[in-house]
Amino acid sequence: MTQLEQARKGIISSQMQAVARQEHLEPEFIRRGIAEGNIVIPANINHKNLKPFGIGKGLRTKVNANFGTSSDYGTIETELEKLSAAVESGADTVMDLSTGGNLVDVRRAILAASSVPVGTVPIYQAGIRAIEQHSAIVMMTVDDIFSVIEEHARDGVDFVTVHCGVTRSAIAALKEQGRVTDVVSRGGAFMIGWMLHNDRENPLYEEYDRLLEIARDYDVTLSLGDGMRPGCLADATDRAQVEELIVLGGLVERSWKAGVQVMVEGPGHVPLHQIEANVKLQKAICKGAPFYVLGPLVTDIGAGYDHITAAIGGAVAAAAGADFLCYVTPSEHLSLPDVEDVREGVIASRIAAHAADIAKGVKGAAEWDRQMAMARKRLDWKEQVRLSLRPDYSERVHNKHTAGSEACSMCGNYCAMKLVGEFLNIPAPKC
Repeated sequence: MTQLEQARKGIISSQMQAVARQEHLEPEFIRRGIAEGNIVIPANINHKNLKPFGIGKGLRTKVNANFGTSSDYGTIETELEKLSAAVESGADTVMDLSTGGNLVDVRRAILAASSVPVGTVPIYQAGIRAIEQHSAIVMMTVDDIFSVIEEHARDGVDFVTVHCGVTRSAIAALKEQGRVTDVVSRGGAFMIGWMLHNDRENPLYEEYDRLLEIARDYDVTLSLGDGMRPGCLADATDRAQVEELIVLGGLVERSWKAGVQVMVEGPGHVPLHQIEANVKLQKAICKGAPFYVLGPLVTDIGAGYDHITAAIGGAVAAAAGADFLCYVTPSEHLSLPDVEDVREGVIASRIAAHAADIAKGVKGAAEWDRQMAMARKRLDWKEQVRLSLRPDYSERVHNKHTAGSEACSMCGNYCAMKLVGEFLNIPAPKC
């Protein structure tokens, strides 16, 4: 049985118990959330070394890190190094988006090494195989697409992005709307090209039951992709995006009926003042299914700093109810990320997620900040480093200009908290 089927039967699985311990919540809370469809635990039955995480309502906002080879650069070794950096920096899940080299070997190496849930976008491999065999993405067959999806599931992939909402009606809305950046989703572009060339409906939509059967067999969580997501602010919240979302809402309910866990992916570039409305719209149309957002990026001009533009949007989205943030690295829009880009992206998204958790009242979130504040008042640098998101970096920065002073080098002998504490004779708070 899938996690959803077990939850509906009143069974609390070992994965549900593990998530409850991580979140400091009762196992029954997790079971009920899964049964209602507003929590998922991506946990493929074939991913043996997995540490499960829960994503959804009432839980800590989770962060995903993307990496993978491209046709220009990357090897198994480079991507395993990025995996290690992502997990060490606190990523809750990772996605292998490889499009270069031996995709099967890369994916299996990542799965073997990863203790966190792994996601993929199978249409990449299906399209690339069609290029290798027939010189064109549009020559892949329907069986090719589903065969690759099952291959990923059999290998142990925990969640797959599938662009089921890129339908003929969504393409019509795209044409009527007119966009600045058209389609920026690779998977969405693959499907649109195939549909237009073959003059057919999207097989992932048309044969959705076939997809559900694969997902149920391996307990793969479906991540319903946003192939029509906006690639710039000017295209945000348009008819094509909303048309796709409406389709996904119906597919969410079909997934639940089939006993398959499902979440929904959200937009990429959204003006700050539209983010809350986007989240509420998704939650209403998809009946509370977990929402997974890329950023969203709140400006188009942050090239080289898009981990910041995404963190701003991510904090607003998560505070409004988004459950899962896909990180964006400083190299977004510019190049394939390196190891340091991965670290920077994860930390930026974790800051956004935590800020939102405080706003949402997630258990333990505000207490973490309170502990840090008390350590700062005590000038307890060891504790401040321990409580920081990236302890090695925090310690390195603190030691950079400090020469044995009790305070940091910003204020030196004129530390405000130290001086006022002496003036008022107030003892520093204890742990």
